[in-house]
Amino acid sequence: MKDRTNSGWLFVAPAVVLLSIVGLIPLITVINYSFFEIFILDQRFWIGLEWYGDIIRSDRFWSSFARSAVFSTLVLVIQIPLGVAIALCIPKGKFWIGLVLALVALPLLVPWNMIPLLWLGLLNPETGILGQIMATFGWSIDWKLSAAQTWAVILAMDTWHWTSLVVLLCYSGLTTIPTSYYQAADIDGAGPWQVFRHIQLPKLQHVLLMAVLLRFMDSFMIYTEAFPINAGGPSGATMFLAVDLGEDIKAFNYGPSAARSVIYFLIVLTVAWLFTKAQSVLDTDREAKTS
Repeated sequence: MKDRTNSGWLFVAPAVVLLSIVGLIPLITVINYSFFEIFILDQRFWIGLEWYGDIIRSDRFWSSFARSAVFSTLVLVIQIPLGVAIALCIPKGKFWIGLVLALVALPLLVPWNMIPLLWLGLLNPETGILGQIMATFGWSIDWKLSAAQTWAVILAMDTWHWTSLVVLLCYSGLTTIPTSYYQAADIDGAGPWQVFRHIQLPKLQHVLLMAVLLRFMDSFMIYTEAFPINAGGPSGATMFLAVDLGEDIKAFNYGPSAARSVIYFLIVLTVAWLFTKAQSVLDTDREAKTS
């Protein structure tokens, strides 16, 4: 038995090596750059933690952090309940469910760099369908000059793209609930809300925790979708953490951008650790209830 357990590492080793190459080595390189003043890559001067101190003390960092935190909060508040509601509306055991799930998942297949171009085309006041429809409701032609409208576009775009992920995760969790639970609820005369509260929601806890973690991490570091919409405008209203980092990289500020990357990585890593602890608490509570 011991030999079999150890032999399993032979199958895991290629994945570990690959992850080390594509993940660990670049991370170490970025951390190394964050301790230097770099004019060109061949001319580096050690400055220690100076970049980190400058970033932590800057209003620019905290403003970007606040925007990213608000955006991620809005994403979770909108997409998690919406995804659960859509998943509940999809019946189980029908022959056409596969087609429905495929249609729901279509936004996930669109390349990230094409999504903002698609939405900018749809919002074009002259040729875009959404732009012409929204104009009748008072949507401004110069919506990029409005912070509220720019935020609305980015939120709508992100919701369209990623709610499908929440739907698929929740639907997969709902399909694992035995029919005997629903039959017992019918016998007891439980209503839809009671079924959701006492049967479906407890079974979805782990799935929802995973959905929240994935959506937080993606939304907190949004760049590819957000930057082409308004390049952080108007007046920096959509200058999220990743967009701010992108500006540093474009300016060839290797040291500050490396330090920013490390700080952002630590933030996401901390949140992931907190979610892992929450997962452990849920598992402990479940074991306590079943024992």
